[in-house]
Amino acid sequence: MSREFTPALKERIEGVLAHYPNKQAGLLPVLRLVQSEKGFISAEDERIVAVLLGLRPIKVREVVTFYTLFARKPLGKFHIQVCSNLSCSLSGGEKILEHLKARLGIRIGQTTPDGKYTLTEVECLGACEQAPCMMVNFDYYGNLDPEKIDRILEGLK
Repeated sequence: MSREFTPALKERIEGVLAHYPNKQAGLLPVLRLVQSEKGFISAEDERIVAVLLGLRPIKVREVVTFYTLFARKPLGKFHIQVCSNLSCSLSGGEKILEHLKARLGIRIGQTTPDGKYTLTEVECLGACEQAPCMMVNFDYYGNLDPEKIDRILEGLK
């Protein structure tokens, strides 16, 4: 099934690309626009972006799969990303992840049945000074413990 871009999305993409002398340089902002409108980036979306920017589809796939801010399947309303890098691991990151899995009743990579939460483990959030840390959508939370996580989740409702 084709998920062609809407005229509004095409117009927004053209607006972004107008800022780049080489349209290939607009790959990241174009992908953000696609995800913003559709909620995730499908394989078909990757192909369409590749054609628009004059890139090989594999190049678009490499970027989509490298950056954790891009999703290849629908996410919950709240995307919880938990850092698993060295600083977070040494500061109790595994305990944080286990608490979230138990609290939400899902495993890493899953979304709750109500579509509210998706749990993802990521290599690094770039906030080592706040270890252990997580991101909920685009908000960072650090120096976590189970009680702080419970307060954060309650505040999301």
